[in-house]
Amino acid sequence: MSGEKRSQTMKAATAAKKLGVYLPATPDDFQGREISRTELDELTANPPEWLQTLRADGPHPRDVVARKLGVSNSGLARGGVTDALTTAQIKELLADPPAWLVSERATQAAVRAENARVKARDAERAARASDDD
Repeated sequence: MSGEKRSQTMKAATAAKKLGVYLPATPDDFQGREISRTELDELTANPPEWLQTLRADGPHPRDVVARKLGVSNSGLARGGVTDALTTAQIKELLADPPAWLVSERATQAAVRAENARVKARDAERAARASDDD
């Protein structure tokens, strides 16, 4: 065993995902290297201006776009959204939603309602089972 402890590192893509930003929009010096866990923690605790701007204005990665629009990643794909979107583009879509967005948001709401129903049913069954014991 070596006496020297190496810092754990990750690819820039992984770090960008953990930070919730779109990798191609990050600075070149961020994209082209490994990011240590310590650096990631520092970026999270004290985000530099470029990170604050990306988080506020975008472009945002697909999972962030989906969350802001209230749809699934699959719903984005069905709607034909393949590129990263900026906050302004997301606001435009929400202000005047196209038919696909209205449909996908309704689908997402139905899925959430069904999940809540199943969770409540399972909790009720578990409560009855514990009462029977």
